[in-house]
Amino acid sequence: MASTFFGLTIASSGLRAANAALNTTGNNISNVQTAGYSRQEVKTEAANALRVFATYGCAGAGVETLAIERVRDLFYDQKYWANETKLGEYDAKLYYCNMIQEYFKDDNKTGFKTLFDQIGVTLQEITKNVSTENKAQFLGAAKALTDYFNNMYGDLRDLQSDVNDEIKIRADQINSIAQDLATVNKQINTIELTGSLANELRDKRDMLIDELSAIVDVQTQELPIVDQEGNPTAAHRYIVKIAGGQTLVDMDQYRTLTCVSRPDDEKVHQSDVDGLYDIMWSDGIEFSLYNASMGGILRGLIEMRDGNNGEYFKGTATNVAFHKSISTVTIKTTEPYLQDMSKCNLSDTGGVINIGNQLYYYTKWVYNGNGEYTFTIDNNKSDMPLTQEKTWSEVSIGGEMNYQGVPYYISQMNEWVREFTKKVNDIFKEGLTAEDPPKKADILFTADYVRQDGQYTQKELDMSAPNGENTGYYNITAGNITLLDAVVKNPDLLGTRKDIDKNDGVGTDQNTTPPGDGVDEIEGKEQCDQVWAVISMLTDKNQFSFRGRDAGGFLECVLSDATLNASNAETFYATYFSLETNIDNQRTSISGVDEDEEAMNLVKYENSYTLASKMINVLTEIYDRLILQTGV
Repeated sequence: MASTFFGLTIASSGLRAANAALNTTGNNISNVQTAGYSRQEVKTEAANALRVFATYGCAGAGVETLAIERVRDLFYDQKYWANETKLGEYDAKLYYCNMIQEYFKDDNKTGFKTLFDQIGVTLQEITKNVSTENKAQFLGAAKALTDYFNNMYGDLRDLQSDVNDEIKIRADQINSIAQDLATVNKQINTIELTGSLANELRDKRDMLIDELSAIVDVQTQELPIVDQEGNPTAAHRYIVKIAGGQTLVDMDQYRTLTCVSRPDDEKVHQSDVDGLYDIMWSDGIEFSLYNASMGGILRGLIEMRDGNNGEYFKGTATNVAFHKSISTVTIKTTEPYLQDMSKCNLSDTGGVINIGNQLYYYTKWVYNGNGEYTFTIDNNKSDMPLTQEKTWSEVSIGGEMNYQGVPYYISQMNEWVREFTKKVNDIFKEGLTAEDPPKKADILFTADYVRQDGQYTQKELDMSAPNGENTGYYNITAGNITLLDAVVKNPDLLGTRKDIDKNDGVGTDQNTTPPGDGVDEIEGKEQCDQVWAVISMLTDKNQFSFRGRDAGGFLECVLSDATLNASNAETFYATYFSLETNIDNQRTSISGVDEDEEAMNLVKYENSYTLASKMINVLTEIYDRLILQTGV
């Protein structure tokens, strides 16, 4: 049967439960404004009933206070983390896309359209009066256009460098969060092995995951740790994976990321700035930087830095010639953009090439024509020599980044510059100078050498290559395009007129040119044939076409890309920002502290405490009467 004092035991259990609930309510109220705090509640259940061997069978034994637990729903946490990953990605893209858009906008003073139109105006002036002064004005307009591309090229490369620096900052943030997560995991297990719940530490861990999810995609898993007999303990194994399933934290162990600068002679794209970072794990394993599953700010930054619109070097090794220190590999490609040197963006300083899933270092390449390249491989620098066994292996340089990032816009500028300069040069170099006697004219546009003083000559451009032939105007880029120094110093070297008939010394219209005055009898006609040809080319897309438009359509094409990308980023950012608010509200409705609800709980638990106390007072009076007054 039950003890005489059994009622006091029951009342005291209720008093303890009400006291724990009051303390927990006070803790909730104190943290109503604390970021990341999850509402806590006391878990109770009826104590096991006591068998009293009476007709009524069992007697209630009061209440048991089991634990003080967080009110948290993992489902909403996972939804929030997935949304933060998308929001972070488009936040990064929106910022840098807006910058690119601002770069390309025409201010009607120094923008592309203004400068390009000025070329047409100055050419028209030459047709009216073929004078040295008018030629000089045209050269000034042409130089302003080359300066525009030089500046744009520099701005975009500076932007790529800024993105690269931010990638390192974000990698360092991931390392810091990983270290904090490992520390918190250890603290949680230390506390919970004693039988308590580390609610505040679990809140801190969830806040760290919130922060991490904006930088990179996150997957978490919590598993119970069992003892030697297979029974679960109070400790848990908490695992955090990022970037498509790569383990970052496992309990109190964590991995860190290391940013390794590429050597200056190892680039993916011709236009890349020096020192772009590759990311490795601290244990030497490669971090999968281009995997499609990665998200967050890090994905947005990588796509902005390396985005090539899906156009990267790939092909099949058709022949390998092995030598002791070097090997050569012939690669066949089928992609149209790899068979047009005006679109080529391969590094001219060497780099890393993947042949049959093995990395090698190439020092130079030659385009053989018809989609065939020959690369020279440095076996001493590679992990293993390149041998004939790699014949018919798949080959790639860089990775497919199907986004229009900085390399894409630079590639677009390079393509336009190469095709435009070749068209203009082909026209002017077929003309004659205004010298006496006239001479065959030279080219107008050229480029400065990248690693030494001087400029490319007409012959070098016609047969130019980083280390071979058949690459056309590859060496001209938006960054080094300029005018031939000799023409700038003497505008009369510009080939504005046609060849003179060798037999009678008269022009094709049979109008002679009086010596010394530089003007035909029919003003400007004969001496301006090449000028008229350039004017015609500027507006005739049958002669010059860039993405289906004439020469002046460059800005519209590229600016439309930048505007569309910025608009898409803004739309997605706004969508995921709105979803963030909705999901966070749903999450807060479960785990957040509601002041009105806690006020009601305070009254409820106060009444419970008062009634339990009253019960003890009543029982005290009963025991007093029973013991002191009845003499039991």
